[in-house]
Amino acid sequence: MNGRLTIPKQPDPPDLTLEQMERMTEIVFHPACEPAPCDAIFVLGGTHPGHWEKTIQAYRLGLADTVLVTGGVSPTAVRHPDWPDAGKPESRLIAEKLIEAGVPERAIAIEDRSRHSLENALYARDTFDFGRIASLLVVCKSHAAGRQIRTLMRHLPPGIRYVPYGFDAVYGDARVGRDNWMNTDTGRARVYGEYLRICRYGDRGHLERLEAKIDGLPEG
Repeated sequence: MNGRLTIPKQPDPPDLTLEQMERMTEIVFHPACEPAPCDAIFVLGGTHPGHWEKTIQAYRLGLADTVLVTGGVSPTAVRHPDWPDAGKPESRLIAEKLIEAGVPERAIAIEDRSRHSLENALYARDTFDFGRIASLLVVCKSHAAGRQIRTLMRHLPPGIRYVPYGFDAVYGDARVGRDNWMNTDTGRARVYGEYLRICRYGDRGHLERLEAKIDGLPEG
C-alpha cells in the first residue's frame, strides 16, 4: 500500500467543533449498532489481547459458530507488550488462544500472509468462501472499525452486513473509546489519524469512500 505510513499514528489534530467531533465519531468508530448473531466472525489481525478476548466472548455468546482469523507478520507493527513472538503470524497465535479457550479448531479458518488491513481483506478471499455469507461480526480495535469495515466493504462480495464488535485500546493512560476519545490528547490524535487514513485510502480505492467528508478539515 504505497504511502501507507505517511500519516502518523498520532498526527496533531486541529481544534474540533462539537459537530465535527460527532461526525468524526460516526466515521471512525462506524455507526453504532447492537451485537447480533452473524454468519461468521471476521477477526482483523493485530497483537492486542482484545483480538482474541472479544472473539472468545462472541463465540461463547453464540454470535457466530465460524471464525475467520487474519494476520501475518507485519514488518512495521508496534506490537503489544504482551505479544510473545515477533516472528509468529498474528492469526496463528490468535487461533491458538481461541482453541485454548474451547473454540473448536474445525470452526476456525486462518489467513496468515497479510501485513495490513487491505491485505487482510484481499487474502481472506483466497482462504474463505464468502459466497455463503450474508453477515459478519467484525472484531477489531473500536477506533479502527470505520477504516477496517470500509476496507472489507470495498473488497468482499456486495450485500454483506457488517456488525462491529470492537474493543477499546489503551495507549499509556488513555483509553480510546467511542464516548471518551475527545477527552485526551492521545485519543484526539489517534482518532484524527484514523479519519485522515479513511479519507486518503478511500480516495485511492483501498476502502469504501466516504460519501461526504467533514467540512473544514484536511482530507489526508
